[in-house]
Amino acid sequence: MQQGPEIWIRGPVTPTGRRFSWVGTHGGAGVSTLAAVYGGHDSGRDWPGPGAPSSVLLVARTHAAGLLAARRTLELFRRGEHPPGLDLDAVVLVADAPGRLPRPLAQQVKEIESAVDVYRVPWVPAWRLGDLDGTPPRATEALVRLTRAAAP
Repeated sequence: MQQGPEIWIRGPVTPTGRRFSWVGTHGGAGVSTLAAVYGGHDSGRDWPGPGAPSSVLLVARTHAAGLLAARRTLELFRRGEHPPGLDLDAVVLVADAPGRLPRPLAQQVKEIESAVDVYRVPWVPAWRLGDLDGTPPRATEALVRLTRAAAP
């Protein structure tokens, strides 16, 4: 019976997942809030620099200007006009107001979802007041799983 080489590891073995850089597609998208709540690197509106995680989560608000900015940034990725070495993992859409989206905005979200994974973050009144200490909203469980699995 043939066996492979033995590997000895000192210390506990922990899974190493990807780390993420949050990148805003427009000003006020919520990048700093998301990085504070979910972890990861806050890139603001800039591409991640050297040493920052190369896995990108694009962030946009769900108003018309935010969705347009998200679509334009997705187009940069589609055409390969982003810095080399970056991987687009998903788009995170942050509610710009409480309640349901108007139909024209909901249609734009569907168009984005047809091109890339989309995670939605609902309106969180506490975040508006600067209270980022609570648990993430229950509606963002999939985003929590994604970002927690990536934590070192």
